[in-house]
Amino acid sequence: GEVIIRAQDQPSGIFYLKSGYVRVYSFSRAGEELTLIIFKPGDIFPVSWAINNIPSGYFAESMTAAELWRVPRDQFLEFIRDNPKILFELTGRMLVRFLGLMRRMEYLVFGNAHSKVASILLICAERFGKKRGEQIEIEVPLTHNDIATLVGMSRETVSIEMGKLAKKGLITYRGRLLVVGNLRRLRRESALDTDEE
Repeated sequence: GEVIIRAQDQPSGIFYLKSGYVRVYSFSRAGEELTLIIFKPGDIFPVSWAINNIPSGYFAESMTAAELWRVPRDQFLEFIRDNPKILFELTGRMLVRFLGLMRRMEYLVFGNAHSKVASILLICAERFGKKRGEQIEIEVPLTHNDIATLVGMSRETVSIEMGKLAKKGLITYRGRLLVVGNLRRLRRESALDTDEE
């Protein structure tokens, strides 16, 4: 729950997430919260500020206990200029994240409440999941409210849709962590996937 970066504030440096999870979010004028991305171990942020010096309108907050390493912006820029392989790796990661955001936007625009919830669980399973036998455990502890801020819906609506997915045997819980029982079936529930089983 600790805020690492506040919207419109000058970041204190570039962060490398050694362990834990950090979410980036914003608020609408009406006070509605939207989670834009969840960083996982190995992620670096805020890269757009570091490279383009564009102030961020977003908050970054830890979701779990987290270990972060921080370096001043000028040292980070010097390091990536002197290490083209690192810059190439960083660019690749940013492009993967960009494609993920485009995919998420597609689900959010075209889906109904059920497919939106199924799709964000699918994305989280693919990005943060650890395979345990036939199941995939999502290693980020997501509450119904967290999922609601990821899909731009009320917590109550998310709870109803999560209940439907649980009734179908697609999701369960292991402690505080969500477990996806069948990724292929969950993909079909997202309604944008056309693969046949």
